[in-house]
Amino acid sequence: MLIPLILSGGSGTRLWPVSRRNLPKQFLSLAGHGTLFQQTVARTRALPEVAAPIVVASEDHRFLAAEQLLEAGVEGAAIVLEPLARNTAPAIALGALEALKRDPEALLLVLPADHLIGDTDTFTNAVAQALPLAKQGWLATFGIRPDRAETGFGYIRRGEALEAGSFRVERFVEKPDLATAEGYLADGGYDWNSGMFLFRADRYLEELGQHAPAMLAAVRAAHAAAQGDLDFVRVDKDAFGKVPEDSIDYAVMEKTTRAAVVPVSCGWSDIGSWSALWLAGERDADGNLREGDTLTVDTRNSLLRSHGRHLVATVGVEDLVVVTTPDATLVAHRDAAQEVKKIVDQLKASGRSEHSFHRVVHRPWGSYDSLEAGERFQVKRIVVKPGASLSLQMHHHRAEHWIVVSGTAEVTCGDKVFLLGENQSTYIPLGSTHRLRNPGKVPVELIEVQSGSYLGEDDIVRYDDVYGRA
Repeated sequence: MLIPLILSGGSGTRLWPVSRRNLPKQFLSLAGHGTLFQQTVARTRALPEVAAPIVVASEDHRFLAAEQLLEAGVEGAAIVLEPLARNTAPAIALGALEALKRDPEALLLVLPADHLIGDTDTFTNAVAQALPLAKQGWLATFGIRPDRAETGFGYIRRGEALEAGSFRVERFVEKPDLATAEGYLADGGYDWNSGMFLFRADRYLEELGQHAPAMLAAVRAAHAAAQGDLDFVRVDKDAFGKVPEDSIDYAVMEKTTRAAVVPVSCGWSDIGSWSALWLAGERDADGNLREGDTLTVDTRNSLLRSHGRHLVATVGVEDLVVVTTPDATLVAHRDAAQEVKKIVDQLKASGRSEHSFHRVVHRPWGSYDSLEAGERFQVKRIVVKPGASLSLQMHHHRAEHWIVVSGTAEVTCGDKVFLLGENQSTYIPLGSTHRLRNPGKVPVELIEVQSGSYLGEDDIVRYDDVYGRA
């Protein structure tokens, strides 16, 4: 059985301000149809005799992953929740243990959820080419044929030829300086390290046990203590906290004698920066990658991305990145795009929220948009999905006014339950137990006006919640 293992633990710093900790790049539509996560899953559906995927995701992103799988029409997937980030080696071990529950001879196709592949057919052929190696016990990786001297990727040096078109890995190489990268390109025997793998689940665990036995033992203990929660496999936090942190490259691939590489040219990009997205996108005659409402005069080789009705206009510039969101705007030189993470670090250090949340915050029941805020008041636009419900809750420091804009809302306030239609409103007094539910078949949209001495999201006491947050 071939089981895709989708690694979806990214934290969302390199494509700020669009990508953020609570909505990282794998869950965004950046190029092509659907989000990067959905595109990754869709690529696996073209493989023969492929099973439903296993997704390893951060606990914070569990509902994003579940909702996007549902939108993609994927059934039967297992979503394994990492309570803490421990890098790729432990994440893949969790996936391998989960796969062995389905099939003792399971083959794992390990794919990061945030990569872009332009040529799916070539990628599918490369997977088919690697399957015999994996069945024979090799740990196969996919090397991307380089088309430029790139300093942002690790490299793989090809060794002796194995089966048609594949090679033994001679060595893995760290990210080089420019002169070294140019030498690798001229040599012709080096490929970019893509971070994609194919191997038997039992063989990976065998190699991990040989080279990192403490890690394997700790992952086994955490997985054994995992519990089912709704559609998720929730890994025990205390046990997983004891797992050493390391990548699959360092923990296994650089140490095993059974590493193989299948070189492939499939239009691959890890979308590791705005500059990488500019390279991967469809640019106009002036070399500009434009999305949204943009106007340009004498502008070249730039990435311009506007949000909604926010017009971005540029005059007499080149090699820029200009990206807007409702609450932040980034302007950077394209060559300095990797340094965006320093802005994120400053936001964290100053205690600001823009590194974690967008103005529009997605929840399992829908979303809310913070329209306006001031001293002792806040205005939000709330959208509740059909059939969805917020928790039964109470606030100590604020009262709320709800005005229904569209749809029908079922309101619980104290011991009363009643319906509100369009243009109707209600008042939720401070300290009142309340709930908002959508009993209909269309989304409910309402405006919420909060007033009180403290308006933080942590002023909430949940008494009952269908999403397990009470």
